[in-house]
Amino acid sequence: MGFMTDRKRAVGNGSAKSGTMAHWRMTLSSVGLLILIPLFIFTFGAILGHPFEEVVAYYTRPVPAAIAALTIAVGFMHFLGGVQILIEDYVQGLTRKALIVAMTCLSYGAAGLGVFAVLRIAL
Repeated sequence: MGFMTDRKRAVGNGSAKSGTMAHWRMTLSSVGLLILIPLFIFTFGAILGHPFEEVVAYYTRPVPAAIAALTIAVGFMHFLGGVQILIEDYVQGLTRKALIVAMTCLSYGAAGLGVFAVLRIAL
């Protein structure tokens, strides 16, 4: 094993062997948000400032409700990926693990609550 080159020892041994997958997930969620955010702005902007009853009636339609729910879900998953990378880069030790668990719970909880709220209005 002493005769291996530096390159041979480094092949396939990234820092956590998952950097490519994390980058790919962030890229996919970015593209998804690139499409969803303008759709959300147009659907939300159309009803902004109207009375409560009209807003509820508007979000009982399937397209605005689906766009809002997808934007919330994809947005919080993108947030989770970004904040996890940030924590892994700048925090060490037990604090790192605690923050990652806390941000994962916060992200899934907020995404679930947001989607539940949209579904409750829509149904």
